[in-house]
Amino acid sequence: MEKISQIDQLKKKAEEIRYDIISMIGEAGSGHPGGSLSAADIGAMLFFNEMNYDPQNPKWQDRDRFILSKGHAAPLLYALLANTGYFEKNELKTLRKYKSRLQGHPASYMLPGVEVSTGSLGQGLSISCGIALAGKMDNKKYRVFTLLGDGELDEGQVWEAAMFAAHKKLDNLCAIVDRNHLQIDGDTEKVMALEPLKAKWDAFGWHTILIDGHDITGILHAFEELNSIKNKPTVILAKTVKGKGVSFMENKAGWHGKAPNQDELELALKEIKARMDT
Repeated sequence: MEKISQIDQLKKKAEEIRYDIISMIGEAGSGHPGGSLSAADIGAMLFFNEMNYDPQNPKWQDRDRFILSKGHAAPLLYALLANTGYFEKNELKTLRKYKSRLQGHPASYMLPGVEVSTGSLGQGLSISCGIALAGKMDNKKYRVFTLLGDGELDEGQVWEAAMFAAHKKLDNLCAIVDRNHLQIDGDTEKVMALEPLKAKWDAFGWHTILIDGHDITGILHAFEELNSIKNKPTVILAKTVKGKGVSFMENKAGWHGKAPNQDELELALKEIKARMDT
């Protein structure tokens, strides 16, 4: 995949991803906009700048792997795959429709570019550990990137995987936590307090990087840093805003899994389009 190095272009790509996320959820009448929008900048940097892969050869053995552990953010993954050439963009209109390849949670047997079927929260990091360990055992150079929701960290299996990754010194593994402080039931700190989150990952033996998950330059520097880390996995704790880019969705837990109505859809797309055109 040809990479984009210009910060302004990457920002525009992130907005294109947001536009497609809202468009497909609006068309479907259901879906998860909040956590898809919050991770759009990170997704754009991964797919358009950082990862090595080939949309024309999705099973290329040396490709970097992306695992969407928070599978309900499938619109984010679908928008990224369509915009990088895994399938035609007009297929985005089929989200959640009968016989569509783009179901509410990603299915690897249906769609090229989907590495793992996800949706049951807490499992993505464990799967990623296995893929990363296999790469080490086979002397492969590929890396594994895993996107987790912060509410997902309530799952105990995440921390079992965290122990395993550090024990096996999986420096080809990077976990990214979409730290938007909101989950389906509300504020993460009221549902199940996660802080001090950096100290937890440090204690589990990971290299921890704190960033603003909407600062493209900061995201770029984080990936540069992780590529210099040896003998331990890296976690990027990305502070984000749920629903980022759509004013009436921002920081609202109610937009975790709700589609906009027609008026809201038009307003959201207008906001995003205005930034795309600047």
